[in-house]
Amino acid sequence: MSNPFFKNQGPLKISKIVETLNLKINSYKDKKIYDIKDLVSSTNNDITFLHSKKYNNAAKKTKASVCITTEVLKTALPEKCLALIVENVLVSTSKITSIFYPDSINDNYDETAKDIKDTDFKNKVSFGKNVLIGNNVSIGNNCKIGHNTLIERNVVLGDNCSIGSNNIIRNTLVKNNVRILDNCVIGKHGFGFFPTKKTNLRYPHIGIVLIEDNCEIGCGATIDRGSMSNTIIGKNTYLDNQIHIAHNVKIGENTIIAGQVGVAGSSIIGDNVKIGGQAGISGHLKIGNNVEIAGGSGVIKDIPDNTKVMGYPAKNIRDFLRDNR
Repeated sequence: MSNPFFKNQGPLKISKIVETLNLKINSYKDKKIYDIKDLVSSTNNDITFLHSKKYNNAAKKTKASVCITTEVLKTALPEKCLALIVENVLVSTSKITSIFYPDSINDNYDETAKDIKDTDFKNKVSFGKNVLIGNNVSIGNNCKIGHNTLIERNVVLGDNCSIGSNNIIRNTLVKNNVRILDNCVIGKHGFGFFPTKKTNLRYPHIGIVLIEDNCEIGCGATIDRGSMSNTIIGKNTYLDNQIHIAHNVKIGENTIIAGQVGVAGSSIIGDNVKIGGQAGISGHLKIGNNVEIAGGSGVIKDIPDNTKVMGYPAKNIRDFLRDNR
């Protein structure tokens, strides 16, 4: 399971999954499925999904027993993987995820939170005024928490962490020596939904946010938890102020991102990357190691290792300077 905090309601029989999706399949109906995962992390007890040919290589190697997909895409799956053919893969995946993890859809305020003075942390943590702590929270040694901060349910803080004022953190694992400055929101539900004629269908987010050792998160940053996988900030990575990191984003080690940068969902950023202020990274992209992205750039395609880019759409810096003389 991607999130150690949400309770998995499985196993489910395939017959239940088929019924939910309004399909007609007679084979394997009594087989039990224990979890829903992405193509890479699935085991033979899991169900997964394939919604784009971009993931065909991962689909060929998946170990999942069942996959929600389309008639066109099913040819990429292994023979042992049962294809459930639907019209809209992501909507169908949302429905099944909601059954496995019904508590992962909404992010209402944490009713379990209480004043830190009324918890066992009061003699362990240095804290300011009006600090609230939810259920299932662990805090390491030598940590500091600023005024008006909510450490909501399902948070682990490592040793020597400094959490500023006016922060909201939930569904997050924070390693050692991490600094989170003021006015951040970390671990809340990402911007995942499907428009319909009458309402918008919210997509469950069962992942977490993982912040590795020695990171700094600047003021006003928002980091969404993952939908099917985790949102990860690698070791020794520094985020400037007012940065948005969307669900499922993976940022490598020793990366520096300047203010007002936005990274859309499921993009992967490598190690030793530098991104200038107000740059935008589109979703589902791969940014290689040692890449430099100039401020104000718009990245709409993958960038290989050891490349410098700028402009919109972002291109090799030499090409940009040549074209804009």
